[in-house]
Amino acid sequence: MKMETLQELYLEELKDIYDAENQLLKALPKMAKTATNDELKAAFETHLEQTQEHVSRLDRIFEELGEKPKGHKCEAMKGLIEEGKQMMEEDAEEEVMDAGLICAAQKVEHYEIASYGCLRTYAEMLGFDDQADLLQETLDEEKDTDDNLTELAVTCINVEAEEGEEGEEEEEGSEKEAQPASRRGK
Repeated sequence: MKMETLQELYLEELKDIYDAENQLLKALPKMAKTATNDELKAAFETHLEQTQEHVSRLDRIFEELGEKPKGHKCEAMKGLIEEGKQMMEEDAEEEVMDAGLICAAQKVEHYEIASYGCLRTYAEMLGFDDQADLLQETLDEEKDTDDNLTELAVTCINVEAEEGEEGEEEEEGSEKEAQPASRRGK
């Protein structure tokens, strides 16, 4: 189908983000389970609840438009989730895993922020003010989630991951000192 109007683009992008949100509903519980930091687990669990509401808002928009939300696979979200899955399969220290999970989650958030920003603008231009308000509400929540993940990363998780590296270097230094000079390479 050739898209000829902004409204057709709006509908296609709504279907895209609808699928993206539904994919995320399946991924977030796995991310929460993998996270070791309690605050990060809680952040993922909170965002899961928000994502359920995001889907509900989209359902309302589709109903108002008299359209079905199906028919579009969000390949971008599929790829972002696959990257997150690969991260979760890594053999990594707990703190490093948590830092990697934040990175994966923020990639998702940035995709959603871009999508909802465009959709909100389209809705405004098309005169769908109630839909624009719903999309803005979701956009605000996505931005808040991104900000919360950044705060967790810079105040504790990335710091702990970095300290883990320093601790390993100190341990290696202690092991070298404990070895006889002949084994240390003189």
